[in-house]
Amino acid sequence: MADDPAGRGAVLLVTPPPTPNGPLHLGHLSGPYVAGDVAARALRAAGRRVVTQCGLDAHQNYVLARAEAHGETPADTVARYGSLIHAALRAARIRYDVMADPLADEAYRRAVAGLLTELVEAKVLEVAPVSLRACAACRRTLHHVRVAGRCPACGAGANGGTCEGCGGFCTAANLVDARSTCCDAPPEPVTHTVPVLRLDEHRERLTEFWSGAVLPPRLRRLVASYLDGGLPEVPLAYPTDWGIEWDDGLRIDVWAEMALANLLLPARHLRPDADTLAGYLDAWRDVGEQWIFLGVDNAFYYALLIPALHLAAGLPDRPTGLVVNEFYRLTGAKFSTSRGHAIWAHEFLADEDPAVVRAFLSWDRPDRYESDFRPEVYEAFKARYAATRAGAVPGLDGVLADVELTRGEQALRPAHFDSATVVRAALAAYPGDPDRAARLLDVVGGAEPAASGG
Repeated sequence: MADDPAGRGAVLLVTPPPTPNGPLHLGHLSGPYVAGDVAARALRAAGRRVVTQCGLDAHQNYVLARAEAHGETPADTVARYGSLIHAALRAARIRYDVMADPLADEAYRRAVAGLLTELVEAKVLEVAPVSLRACAACRRTLHHVRVAGRCPACGAGANGGTCEGCGGFCTAANLVDARSTCCDAPPEPVTHTVPVLRLDEHRERLTEFWSGAVLPPRLRRLVASYLDGGLPEVPLAYPTDWGIEWDDGLRIDVWAEMALANLLLPARHLRPDADTLAGYLDAWRDVGEQWIFLGVDNAFYYALLIPALHLAAGLPDRPTGLVVNEFYRLTGAKFSTSRGHAIWAHEFLADEDPAVVRAFLSWDRPDRYESDFRPEVYEAFKARYAATRAGAVPGLDGVLADVELTRGEQALRPAHFDSATVVRAALAAYPGDPDRAARLLDVVGGAEPAASGG
């Protein structure tokens, strides 16, 4: 883990904010959260300045739907599940320099709304009539959880937003056999004047961005499919009942909020006095590169929508990489908050060593294909981990240990991040070079104290 040259600027490392419509489960931790923390610790150990960013995804209408199902206010839902999310992150030794809390932070909401206004007034974004869909029964605007159907690209079941099967962008207008989830009614066309981002207008700059970005093959295929089939237009606000209030009764779409927040939050962290687009853009001069750790279900937003909005706003291109995980399964079926098919992270970590949990989830991480959590496999790994660190398991030594540990150290670099390789290398070579192997396992396990970032 050699030092990087000085003067390259901060490394911004972003993980998507979890939605507080339920606790974090091990499937969440196995994806971007443990992996992003491991990468941040490795970068800091290499002498880089790192700014880590996350938050609570409180304005997803999944939160509102869960609150209605429980007969409580959305604020109560966010408070209850938000506290469990924070507890799980603490127990997993995951820390962030920037942790947005949209409901509690009025300044955050004002800043996001103000930035959207500034982009509209500067003619960066257009406000125009857009054909949307409403529930035929209750007239609610249908977006995200409020509509369900089948993906027009792959045929998988999907809600509004993105398809978990292929990562494509789904709306109430393009879902096959769409029905509202509030009333089980068909969508009806309605026209509303809203701010809109037409991605095809930014095709040239997006293509340049993608050509220089580190993207896994699945994301490159997704990008290619949109280049061939046409880039969509994305409404950035809706006449709806949940989200940051904006102009004329509209509320900012949660993914537009995310794009705006991902522009202003790092800037305000680096330059606390920044409060306009010009100030935010100037503060971004202190960012040398950015890495985004995410699940494949968020690929459209982080690979297309967010870069397009940032480029449209005038943010210069910089080295960027997306480290993407597939879904983690639990004994054969996908972890699911809504179905309760999960092992809740805060409960599991209350009885387990977080270093072992982090190492196991890093070893079993679904980075290139879906993997499957099985309790008996975890117990076998835990026993092997303990025996290895106690020196009771023979392994590689000499030149073979050196080669394996070098491979593990290289796998910590974001450009070819592979936490499974890190753990395998460290455990295999531990008897031959315990000090060097322990340093790798300490990074993976989140050994304290961790270096302060930002």
